[in-house]
Amino acid sequence: MSTFKKILAYLTLVIAASCIDPYVPNLKNFKSLLVVEGLITNEDRTYEIRLGRTYNHSDSVPVMIDDAVVFISDDEGTRSATVNTGNGIYRTDSTLFRGMAGRKYTLHIILPDGNEYNSDECPLLPVPGIDSLFYEKGEEFTGDPGQLYTGLKIMLNSSDISGSRQYLRWTYNEDWKFIIPSPARYTYAQVNENTFYFESEVPGQPSDCWKRNEFSGINISTISADQGNRVNRQEIVFIAPDLTDRLTREYSILVTQYSVSEKEYNFWKMLRQVQEPSGDIFGSQPYPNISNVHNVNNPGEEILGYFEVSAAVRKRIFITANELLSLKLPFYHSECKEIRLSPNDWTVGIPPTWNEIYHSWVDLQHYRFVGPVVTDPTLLPGLITSDQLVKLLFTTDECAVCEVSGSPRKPDFWIDLE
Repeated sequence: MSTFKKILAYLTLVIAASCIDPYVPNLKNFKSLLVVEGLITNEDRTYEIRLGRTYNHSDSVPVMIDDAVVFISDDEGTRSATVNTGNGIYRTDSTLFRGMAGRKYTLHIILPDGNEYNSDECPLLPVPGIDSLFYEKGEEFTGDPGQLYTGLKIMLNSSDISGSRQYLRWTYNEDWKFIIPSPARYTYAQVNENTFYFESEVPGQPSDCWKRNEFSGINISTISADQGNRVNRQEIVFIAPDLTDRLTREYSILVTQYSVSEKEYNFWKMLRQVQEPSGDIFGSQPYPNISNVHNVNNPGEEILGYFEVSAAVRKRIFITANELLSLKLPFYHSECKEIRLSPNDWTVGIPPTWNEIYHSWVDLQHYRFVGPVVTDPTLLPGLITSDQLVKLLFTTDECAVCEVSGSPRKPDFWIDLE
């Protein structure tokens, strides 16, 4: 979930927290609030500022703001324009703008109605390096409802931190290689009543696929001199291998560590508190809105969102299933099942023909045809008679086709270590 969506979810929860009865509240007094999402770092890339307005129902279409003037200034007086790319997105030019540690930045927004908004002046604080990214066996309560699982913890150690206290935030992207449980291997065609032709679905089709997951939670911490001015054993993610196929072949995680100001840290802390269920209608109260963006002429106007200014460092590791064997972690068992059918399976009534079985499961029940079971596998691909045909195999799309749950394209950064 993007920051923009997190902010909208926050507003919904604050509204709901003021109502005890379990129904959609009457929002006749609903106010359309400006929502701002933006992040700049010291990395060499294009940055985005997103502008929109809150909406009063979950089924409503978010109102994105186009035709605004958006630019960024620094403490040396340099102004960097953005380009309106539509749908409320304004992008910087990577060849002209890049954040620098030690500088301070201000976001400026001028809306079509003339309202002008500025952010606070935000320092781009230096960020400590990531010394190591490692893993170990552990146990955690996870899932819904929470259950204790044995799994893999991805941990981080960071370099020495300057100053008496520093605030940090972490995000990550996961990529992993997996095998389609029941890949579609053949196409089906009836030549005549007793003869069928099975052709390879994709000649030489690779069995490897890749999935990606982007972290949507909030992971923050504050480090002080009392803690040795270092990040030690910061948990990034816990993986329960019996709940996911992440660790079945090869897994990679890219962790980003951000330096944040105390005020930005408090913003993320507030947002995390709102998202965490209390289990008690009296346990969660509306939190004050924290934003660093303000209306120049109307400082009392409520704004949602935050202009983030953070230095960033990244580190990636790869982990293969073979490396984890010594940890004796639980194994993942796919829920995918193959349905194997033939006319002989019908003991009541008139048995269907092979052709009727195929079209019933593919056309009517929307299953994927995997392939045939034949008396002699060397006959495939090719013509098969009824006497040589033993079963027709079917499964669901997500169990047979890589593109349904992943991608057959290997990521550009991927290193095969198996």
